[in-house]
Amino acid sequence: MDTPFAAMREPTYFVLASLLDGPLHGYGIIKRTEQLSNGRVKLATGTLYTALDRLSGEGYIRVAGEETVSGRPRRSYELTENGAAALNAEAARMAEAARIVISPAAGFRAGPAGRQVRPA
Repeated sequence: MDTPFAAMREPTYFVLASLLDGPLHGYGIIKRTEQLSNGRVKLATGTLYTALDRLSGEGYIRVAGEETVSGRPRRSYELTENGAAALNAEAARMAEAARIVISPAAGFRAGPAGRQVRPA
């Protein structure tokens, strides 16, 4: 399947996935990303906002709204149609890659510590 979308790094994938259920502000994205990744992706605030600026520039997300909380602006971000398409393309790419390895037709079996090994 050819796609116009480049493969994503894991943090980008989970940032976009965190917005599937609707807009979130920065802290909400950090917490949801950590939850969705089972704790593998822990974003620092600076890293998140750099990623949000990049994803916004790529047209994958947009500012959904802004409110003032304790005198500070808080922006909420949402997934765009293009962002949802890129996320779906990445999910399909990963599913295909996983299918190749875990498919019974691939002839792999579980080895030590759950690793997949080809029978001798």
